[in-house]
Amino acid sequence: MHTKADLTQAAVFAALIAALGLPGTMTIGPTGVPITLQTLGVMLAGSILGARKGAFAVGLFAILALAGLPILAGGRTGLVSLASPTAGFFVGWLPAVLLIGACTAVMMPRYSVLWGIVINVVGGMAVIYVFGTIGLMLRTDMSWWAALSTNGIYVVGDIAKAVMTAFVAAQVHRARPGLIAPWRWRRAGVADG
Repeated sequence: MHTKADLTQAAVFAALIAALGLPGTMTIGPTGVPITLQTLGVMLAGSILGARKGAFAVGLFAILALAGLPILAGGRTGLVSLASPTAGFFVGWLPAVLLIGACTAVMMPRYSVLWGIVINVVGGMAVIYVFGTIGLMLRTDMSWWAALSTNGIYVVGDIAKAVMTAFVAAQVHRARPGLIAPWRWRRAGVADG
């Protein structure tokens, strides 16, 4: 069950993801998949809010985009994105935020910048790239290798986003501990300590 604070935090991060689309897009290469700042918002949502609230934020954003609001970078809607080569990247945001949030919870209550970078690279890059590659294959006539290799143009910028996210998350968790509850092993009949 979501509290009022959870809903507010998720709404703020959905708005942040939308705002990160305002600078527009830069399309490089023949695929039509733009470089945007919105994946930075996805990484931030997972690393600051965790899996549950981060997924709620990304889900809220996706629902608004699919309802027709032009909140994806370049003023696109969710349906336009799903009908284009960018479909897989958009779909990959939800699994990415879930993985980033879950892995971040494992390291809590003490956020490590180094581990945060690793988590953001795996969740915010690898997961989104896999979904994006599949989307490119489905929406174009590209082979697996050709679709996968197009991700190379995004690597440097996405690594910068992963690093920036880790540093921001470390500061937020230091200033506001408890945003993500530490993940604990649970065994039947054993209470949390």
